[in-house]
Amino acid sequence: MASKLPRMALRAIGIVRNEITQPRHQGWEGLISEIEIDSSLTEALDSLDGFSHIIVLFWMHQAAAGEVPLKIHPRGKDEIPLVGLFATRSPRRPNPVGETTVRLLGRRGNILKVQGLDATCGTPVIDIKPYIPRCDSVADARVPPWITKS
Repeated sequence: MASKLPRMALRAIGIVRNEITQPRHQGWEGLISEIEIDSSLTEALDSLDGFSHIIVLFWMHQAAAGEVPLKIHPRGKDEIPLVGLFATRSPRRPNPVGETTVRLLGRRGNILKVQGLDATCGTPVIDIKPYIPRCDSVADARVPPWITKS
C-alpha cells in the first residue's frame, strides 16, 4: 500500500528565531520566539493579531534520522508500557511535523512574536492557523491514564 500513497512536497512559509539551539523535552512554556514569515506572505497575516493564540505547524528538522520505531515508551520512561508511536508526541515520526498552540504576543510586519513554541532556532514553519475554541477544544476528550502520570 505504501507505494500507492501519494508523494507530497512542502515548502516552509517561515522560520523560528529564538535562543534554543538543541531540542529539549520541557521548559518551553515561557520561551518567547519570533516566527519570521516569508515576506511574500505578509498580507496573509492580516487580522491574525485579533487572536490571542495560534496553532503553529513546523518541521522538526533536528529529529533523529533513521528508522522510526512503531512502539515506544512515552516520554522515554521505561516504567510506562510500550504504546504505538501515533499515541505519542515523540519527535521520531515518519514525517516529523510538530504542532503547538502558542500565545500570540504581537505582529510586526511579517514577524510574529509568540510564547510557548517548542521549536528550536532555525526550525522551518510549514503553516499557521488561528486557535478557535469551538473548533480546537474538545470538552469531553479522554486520555489514557499514563498521560497524566509524571
